[in-house]
Amino acid sequence: MSRTARLLDLLQLLRNRSTPITGPALAQELGISIRSLYRDIATLQAQGADVVGEPGLGYVLRPGFTLPPLMFSADEIEAIVLGSRWVAARADDSRLSQSARQALSKITAVLPAELRERAEATNLLVARMGLASASIDAGVIRLAIRNERKLVITYRGPDGGETNRTIWPFMIGFFEQVRVVAGWCELRQDYRHFRVDRITRLEATDIRYPRRRAVMLKEWRAQQNVPPV
Repeated sequence: MSRTARLLDLLQLLRNRSTPITGPALAQELGISIRSLYRDIATLQAQGADVVGEPGLGYVLRPGFTLPPLMFSADEIEAIVLGSRWVAARADDSRLSQSARQALSKITAVLPAELRERAEATNLLVARMGLASASIDAGVIRLAIRNERKLVITYRGPDGGETNRTIWPFMIGFFEQVRVVAGWCELRQDYRHFRVDRITRLEATDIRYPRRRAVMLKEWRAQQNVPPV
């Protein structure tokens, strides 16, 4: 096994643990000496991984890890660049667009020189056209989904009529011209889909909806016959 592959395996082992794991246990998992393990831990720390612990006590990987420059092929780099550029160009939320640019900048900053040049020179571009404009801040929806909070919305239907809804949002679908929020609708007592550009009023609440987002997503997939990604 190459050292690069071993570092990735070590990183994955640490990611899979929420509690400290001792150096000897890590070394045994990887089939290496304890001295090699200490060197590998130091290498990951130098590359930005927030690995904390001491020999004899155990190690844990804290959240907020910076990607090390060792894990992307040329095709993977192009996929990351294309995806980030798509979000930056097509998101209907300025914060999401800016975050995509910042994420791409952070990734390219830690790449080896050759891969960084490929990322910056890639000819994969994204057109800025066709997205239906929204009058509300889509970032509020994303935050509600992240925190599993109810939203109160006023929704304009295809006929122009408006209804007030309390929804439990759990997903946003990004299509070529529209964004669609999937959620449980208290008015209809069923799953419904709401185009973001037809939401005319949006009110965030601090009320946690009574079901877990992952459970609703699984149930929605079964109802809509949508295969897992």
